[in-house]
Amino acid sequence: MATIVEYSDTKSPLNRYPHRIVSPSHSGPCCFSETEAVGPVEHGDRWVYRYKRCRACGFTVRVVLRAIPDAALLASVRTILSTAFERTSADG
Repeated sequence: MATIVEYSDTKSPLNRYPHRIVSPSHSGPCCFSETEAVGPVEHGDRWVYRYKRCRACGFTVRVVLRAIPDAALLASVRTILSTAFERTSADG
């Protein structure tokens, strides 16, 4: 999944959401209390996610909120499970 976050320890942190965010490569002790959501919740191909960024140091991470279910895969699993525990005449 492509991301707008560029991790760099040589560039200054930069927030140009929704086009680009430059972030330090590691979080700091400030991140626990200073992290805030950046932009709205976004929908990718398989995930619903949002970016979170520390106001103090600029560390940014994409947080996956949930997976988007694959309808075809769910249908095939339901079909398999619907007969998985049935007894056949050969089972006795």
